[in-house]
Amino acid sequence: MFHRTIAAELTLELDHTPAVALLGPRQVGKTTLALEVAHNRPSVYLDLESERDRAKLDNAELYLSDHLDKLVILDEVHRTPALFPLLRGLIDQARRSGKTAGQYLLLGSASWDLLQQSGETLAGRISYLDMTGLTVQETGADQQDSLWLRGGFPDSLQSPNEARSLRWRESFIRTYLERDIPQFGPRIPAETLRRLWTMLAHHQGGLLNVAQLARNIGVDAKTAASYIDLLSDLLLVRRLAPWHDNQGKRLVKSHKVYVRDSGLVHALLHIGSKDDLLSHPVVGASWEGFCIENLLACAPRGVQAFFYRSSGGAEVDLLLLWPNGERWAIEIKRSTAPKVERGFHSACEDLQPARKLVVYPGQESYRLREDVHAVSLHALCQELLTP
Repeated sequence: MFHRTIAAELTLELDHTPAVALLGPRQVGKTTLALEVAHNRPSVYLDLESERDRAKLDNAELYLSDHLDKLVILDEVHRTPALFPLLRGLIDQARRSGKTAGQYLLLGSASWDLLQQSGETLAGRISYLDMTGLTVQETGADQQDSLWLRGGFPDSLQSPNEARSLRWRESFIRTYLERDIPQFGPRIPAETLRRLWTMLAHHQGGLLNVAQLARNIGVDAKTAASYIDLLSDLLLVRRLAPWHDNQGKRLVKSHKVYVRDSGLVHALLHIGSKDDLLSHPVVGASWEGFCIENLLACAPRGVQAFFYRSSGGAEVDLLLLWPNGERWAIEIKRSTAPKVERGFHSACEDLQPARKLVVYPGQESYRLREDVHAVSLHALCQELLTP
């Protein structure tokens, strides 16, 4: 059992907000966390993929009215969009009687944008949390390589061997393509979407070129863009925005694109062992995406993430912008003896960051230059989590 760092934030939100939406891919641990958090308060759990639990909501208003004194956990809530207007009314009813927090915990496998398309908004009554896979801070630095290879889904990470882990991830991908994704929009050919997903894995950390991807899978650019939007809404793909601030520089304007879970990257590319990974061309980009996902999962709310690249070669892999305007420039290196290249220094001259950091696979933290520090991924994640 892993302690999920998001648990404290989820508890805090439930203590101050009538409804909380906890969103993340299937099998990432949402239900386990929800039941753990609800253990110390009166609660009722409904799995809306279960016919028996859905039957309890045949008269949803009557059933939910009987549980206004409890936290009601609604799992896979996107399957019953008709509930949203009802929840709004029940929240307002409870507010009038003095209950202002901790009424509903909504678990979903899609981003809230998709939920809004099928239900009435709960604006002003709900807060949102995105749940990622396990991070290196949650598993411990000693499991970093295994976490990188297998990804952050608990069942994949805890498989008895590499072959079973890979088999689990391949089954996960197939289930998403054939069963889950068709729930969220028009019917998409599973093989077409698999090809796109695989191309994104090959292109891990590259600039997003929708027109080229569209040609490769035989669809128009608008259709390809909608497929990428869907994978992004399902929290399976990340589009990292470019930084734009200095009008005197010619900066890259395209987003970078990542398959968010490193284990899925490797499954899509049929990489089953660490030896296979280290000899594969995707190794550097895979490590970069793995570090970015871990760092952003640990970054406080309000911190914005970008990358920086100019036509002149200045580049920063990850730029964190804090709410007070402070900037952290982070370079990601797979080498155990990292060296900072000229492009990073040029970018820092443009950006003037408060911190210049190089994340590398080792565990020791030390100075590469007077103002540039090499740090371990685990140490930087811990720093981001420390208030």
